[in-house]
Amino acid sequence: MTDRSCGDCTLCCKVMAVEALGKPGGSWCGHCKPGRGCLIYETRPDECRNYSCLWLTDRWFGDHWKPSRSKLVLTMSEDGIEIRCDPGFPDAWRKEPFRREIARLAQAGEAEDVTVLVIVGQRMTLITGTSEFDLGVVGPGERIVRELEGTRVIGASVVKTSIAQDGG
Repeated sequence: MTDRSCGDCTLCCKVMAVEALGKPGGSWCGHCKPGRGCLIYETRPDECRNYSCLWLTDRWFGDHWKPSRSKLVLTMSEDGIEIRCDPGFPDAWRKEPFRREIARLAQAGEAEDVTVLVIVGQRMTLITGTSEFDLGVVGPGERIVRELEGTRVIGASVVKTSIAQDGG
């Protein structure tokens, strides 16, 4: 953990989905006053209460990664790192130094079977050390399947969950 705090940053309230509130990712939460904070802070859902972006918790991400500056919110998932980009700035992740640092994360992640996904609205892009795989919209009941050559990702596709579980 770091000594950082959200301060004026509320970008997670836009890019993250909040199931308890029926709030989809990519749009402002009705309980958020952008740049100021949560209007229901004391009674906010547990998923908001328990959430911290990687900029808050990991010093590796320098001050330039603060979501209100970078327009990027980084989180850990079951499979790796998810980088949620403010839909109002869909190419923020492609700007330097972010693109270079994302490529470094992806390259290191490949060796450890950690994925790096960029999410803009509902669209997802799988990032590797050398490639980008535009996956489009990955919906409920769908899963990303990576094609590997050793630990290197050489392809990626989206399949229905039942097909991914059956191995076919």
